[in-house]
Amino acid sequence: MRTPIHTAIVELLAKNPSGLTDKEIYVKLREQYEELSFNQLMRILLKLEINGIVRVTRYQKETMKVELLT
Repeated sequence: MRTPIHTAIVELLAKNPSGLTDKEIYVKLREQYEELSFNQLMRILLKLEINGIVRVTRYQKETMKVELLT
């Protein structure tokens, strides 16, 4: 059984304490979850941010930085 995507995101961010960009997360997750679209990832990140698990900040013009809050 596969790990839920939101759990995989948290685990990925835990391994990268300085944070990752949204595009880096997407590329890493696509290896395991081929059906994942970028829009789905953005919705999951929004839910994680609302629940106080991650912080999403604008990093560059079209890139966001995602950091785990612990």
